[in-house]
Amino acid sequence: MSADGMAIVAHGLTKRYGKLTAVDHVEMAVPRGSVFGLLGPNGAGKTTIIKVLTGLSPISDGQATVAGYDVSRQPMEVKQRVGWVAAEVILDDDLTGWENLWLQAQLQRLSEWKGRATQLLEYFELSDRRKDKVGTYSTGMRKKMEIALALLHQPEVIFMDEPTIGLDPNVRRMLWTLITGVNKEFGVTVLLTSHYIEEADALCDHVAIIDLGKFVAVGTPSELKSRVKEDFIEFETSEYLTEAKLRAIPGVSNVRSQGNAWILRASSAEEVLPRLFQALKTDMIHRINVEKPSLESVFIDITGRRIDQGGADVQDYRKFYMQVRRARQ
Repeated sequence: MSADGMAIVAHGLTKRYGKLTAVDHVEMAVPRGSVFGLLGPNGAGKTTIIKVLTGLSPISDGQATVAGYDVSRQPMEVKQRVGWVAAEVILDDDLTGWENLWLQAQLQRLSEWKGRATQLLEYFELSDRRKDKVGTYSTGMRKKMEIALALLHQPEVIFMDEPTIGLDPNVRRMLWTLITGVNKEFGVTVLLTSHYIEEADALCDHVAIIDLGKFVAVGTPSELKSRVKEDFIEFETSEYLTEAKLRAIPGVSNVRSQGNAWILRASSAEEVLPRLFQALKTDMIHRINVEKPSLESVFIDITGRRIDQGGADVQDYRKFYMQVRRARQ
């Protein structure tokens, strides 16, 4: 697809903080109207990519365009065409739903906003609560209101940074439906960051798996899953064990270890597990898990660990979101 068909394009995108390289020469092409996922552990560089693509943080090396505008040379043009949805629902609880929309319109200097606001409230089924303070809304309603704020100025691209983190499964799946609906109904491109495997698999047209600031794999969920033909068996032992003993088990093609934690790559977990239990004393196995071909198994295959093992603490999303709102002014 040509650059004209892309909502986001990046070449050699790099961000350094002193000696730390948070984003390392990323190549990126996000088709217009698609849902593109950045999948990786906390601390992998997902939020940093959003910061540089939205002009909140300067690019150290490389270049990027968003909605057809150069991020470094035309940051205000970019900001006018993008929306943000943060990990936490951050609204003004003492204001009503309509007043939150009014405030957003003032921050973005929108003169003709009321018709759009009314349309969004109807779409998200919040019209009957428009005069109620947001502090009285449920978690799901608050998330709907935040997405409405992000859509108020009719952006071409919406960045959703870990939008479902910490939510219960029912609210999370409700948001999946909303994200898919927003993408289709409003024709907006969505760049979604997540460390939830099932979320990226369910929502994204294309996924980039990111680790330590680098894209280690890019493709559709189906393409990525097809890379791994075998199963992974993870377990921990209470006693010392040699790799040679595990490699000798028929059906085991690869062995990785981290102390007493082991990951076996196997032709078939169903066939290898009985052989594993025969080779080891069952009381020395503390924990065992089988991973069938999935986006998680792709990450394990490439990095040797699970996505939920990596990275630093979760970013201070409240601070980040307030930066974004100020940048709109």
